[in-house]
Amino acid sequence: MLNISGIHEGFVLDHIQAGMSMQIYHDLKLDELDCTVAIIKNAKSQKMGKKDIIKVECPIDALDLDILGFIDHHITVNVIKDDIKIEKKRLELPKEVHNVISCKNPRCITSIEQELEQIFVLTDPEHEVYRCKYCETKFKR
Repeated sequence: MLNISGIHEGFVLDHIQAGMSMQIYHDLKLDELDCTVAIIKNAKSQKMGKKDIIKVECPIDALDLDILGFIDHHITVNVIKDDIKIEKKRLELPKEVHNVISCKNPRCITSIEQELEQIFVLTDPEHEVYRCKYCETKFKR
């Protein structure tokens, strides 16, 4: 049995789709933080069959829940303080995402003006459709 030590203060990302942990690691820029990160891939799960788990020992404010909700809003975030799980956060699709995806429209102003943020707005939550704030180009998750 694999044994990863407990966390004094930090968070555990659970119910990650198997194989997605490295993408989440990079998208959340966990490699830029000065903290301990444990990635568990293909853990057995009764609910999912297999899943990934990421354990991070650093304050929860280092985590961008909007990016995480956009990547997969089914992930659960367990907040750990003083070695005890104090909160379980459920994610939802963010209403707006900044600099997570890029507009594919070559005529969009963000293609010309590189300094502009890439902003997408959730326009259809049921079908998980986002649209570019500037040109209305569709992006389906």
